Amino acid sequence: MRNSRRSSARPGHALIAAALAATTLALGVPGVARAEGAAESSVWLRCGGIWDGRGGATRGATLIEVVGERIASIRPADGTIPPGAVDLTALTCIPGLIDTHTHVLLQGDITAEDYDAQLLKQSPEYRTILATVNARRMLSWGFTTIRDLETEGAGYADVDVKKAIEAGVIPGPRMQVASRSMDVTGAYPLLGYAPGVVVPKGVQEVDGADGARRAVREQLSHGADWIKVYSDRTYRVQPNDTLDDIPTFTLDEMKAIVDEAHRQRHKVASHAMALYGVHNSVEAGVDSIEHGNYIAEEDMKAMVQKGIYYVPTIYVGEYVAAGRAKAGAGVWLPMIAIHEKTFRRALKAGVKIAFGTDVGGFDWHIDPAREFEWMVKFGMTPEQALRSATVTAAELLGWSDKVGTLEAGKYADIVAVPGDPSASVGGLSKVGFVMKGGKSYPAESAAP
Repeated sequence: MRNSRRSSARPGHALIAAALAATTLALGVPGVARAEGAAESSVWLRCGGIWDGRGGATRGATLIEVVGERIASIRPADGTIPPGAVDLTALTCIPGLIDTHTHVLLQGDITAEDYDAQLLKQSPEYRTILATVNARRMLSWGFTTIRDLETEGAGYADVDVKKAIEAGVIPGPRMQVASRSMDVTGAYPLLGYAPGVVVPKGVQEVDGADGARRAVREQLSHGADWIKVYSDRTYRVQPNDTLDDIPTFTLDEMKAIVDEAHRQRHKVASHAMALYGVHNSVEAGVDSIEHGNYIAEEDMKAMVQKGIYYVPTIYVGEYVAAGRAKAGAGVWLPMIAIHEKTFRRALKAGVKIAFGTDVGGFDWHIDPAREFEWMVKFGMTPEQALRSATVTAAELLGWSDKVGTLEAGKYADIVAVPGDPSASVGGLSKVGFVMKGGKSYPAESAAP
């Protein structure tokens, strides 16, 4: 329960709320206000096929009934077709896709210069405007839910983007956000400037167990859904193909962060790419390992035992490797092969793998669905890759009761793609229809 002082009404809030409601109605956002007692009418989707995520094979022609924000019923289209049904007979309907690792406030950062320019030359306000465009792009690509893993120096702007989407002010996916993220002093950009030059930081710098707890409390109080930590840095390949690193937080600091977040019923995502960062994260009990280019066998076993998710973000590594190697970080080239071996071992070991792309780390004009191709290339079946972005991703977010499958009672987050996506992932980058919460939005493939 929120502090009563913070949640109490303040002068003018009623007027602001009334104005927002009136504006939203004028924009035609459904379900915001309705005459008391008025019944909501059904919207019918006539799908050529359906993959509902509930464990069965892709089925044939299907009717989905949507009432308000939710799915009301699903049945075979073998009888009378309701008049006015949306014709999706050339497409297969699937649950709205979920990307569990995005950065709507970041516009690509192959090199340090790319990153520094954004923090030094773009205001947080301008970056937030760009973020609203990126959120719309995600929706047009069929991603109806995202977990945005930090703002990279833009404070709590992701919280405001999320609020604007929820209020119907701008279009975008459902969001869980991690706000500022955390790293230890001296480990995260901006770096390399003269000691007397004060520069912005891409994270909140945190030191000591007490400081860690304080930072968790601060971020949660300002609207963060997740806590994100950077657990390692400075990578090198050992002769046995182990990816070595320098851990950032001490184990005591990591445990304090996880304990404080879990105590307040929030989860922790750990950027951990190599040996010690992953190990300390697993020991501390984080909820997800992000990137995980190298994971030792014993840590993989612990991840299975503890139910820790793996979000591999494969494509972004390939995207940045050549540019970073040219800038002097040659380790990024062999990391691609190490990542593939790790992914295959994790898949075989039964680690829960959730779809995440790190879009924002690569250009926002690239459809994040490209990640599916890499997951299949690294050993997943198309259906496993599809489940990672629906069923498993919803589980990671704690939203299995809302999204991730197509069934009555859940949100009407529905996309339609050509072909059978459980047999081939190619159609997932050609989304032809997008619905979120019962409202249709333009799909990227259908845009002018």
